[in-house]
Amino acid sequence: MSEGAAHSARPCVLVFAGADPSGGAGIAADIQAITALGAHPLPVITALTVQDNNRVYRVAPVDAELVVQQARALMAAVPISAVKIGIPGNAINAAAIAQLIAELRTPGQARPPVVLDPVLRSGGGDALGRGDAVAALAPLLPLATVITPNAPEAAALAQHGNAPPALAAQVAVDARHAGPACARAHAHAHAAALRALGCGHVLITGGHDDDRAHVTNRWLGPDKQQHWTWPRLPGEFHGSGCTLASAIAALLAQGVNLQQALHSAQAYTHAALAAAFTVAPGQRIPHRTAHQGLHPHPQ
Repeated sequence: MSEGAAHSARPCVLVFAGADPSGGAGIAADIQAITALGAHPLPVITALTVQDNNRVYRVAPVDAELVVQQARALMAAVPISAVKIGIPGNAINAAAIAQLIAELRTPGQARPPVVLDPVLRSGGGDALGRGDAVAALAPLLPLATVITPNAPEAAALAQHGNAPPALAAQVAVDARHAGPACARAHAHAHAAALRALGCGHVLITGGHDDDRAHVTNRWLGPDKQQHWTWPRLPGEFHGSGCTLASAIAALLAQGVNLQQALHSAQAYTHAALAAAFTVAPGQRIPHRTAHQGLHPHPQ
């Protein structure tokens, strides 16, 4: 590689996600966020969707063999610096993605970080895959360097699998008293249960909490806990979770340490939401080329 080519090289993020024809979420959001933050996306389509900026009307998973072929062609030619996973589409695709990640992590190779955005439903409440979405994600949980659920997703995922009895009991209490306040109060219990299922680090986002003035995102890792508090922005947004997870992956791909990647990705996402634009009534589209973020307050 020539010196000029070396200077122009970008780290690459292998992305597994669905295609959103509205351009607001899924692969479209991933491509924009990863590119804006200085990495290069390698988008592998896992599902085709029929949706607008508010509702999902149909999800058609891509054949698992085609998902594998897309990814392996890239893996054979391009160094993978990070992986970002959105909706797999179904359990068969999730298992195929898990196998591909295992191939990326064979002995003697670098272990690219994996960011999992465990999208169970769209912002409008519509299903984003076929079958049991929680069960479908099971093979991916132990492979995740970072998982970025919102509070309801964290509660649903924490009930799946074999969490330690004490954690399982706490999660069961949460399930009987479901609601934003409970999800916030027991975020650490949910995060601990997810870590017990194999997730390395858990960042639970607070958009569904009942605090009308602020959004609090909570990180629980093996040896560190931290939370960030942000001013709550008015309105609703299409693709905010995709934006955050892709931003984290882009930063990790460039060698940014995890704590700083979480911090900077939140700042970037908040800026994108603050500058969101309208394409139709309802949810707005994050402006992912916005770079001026607010400073969070880590505690």
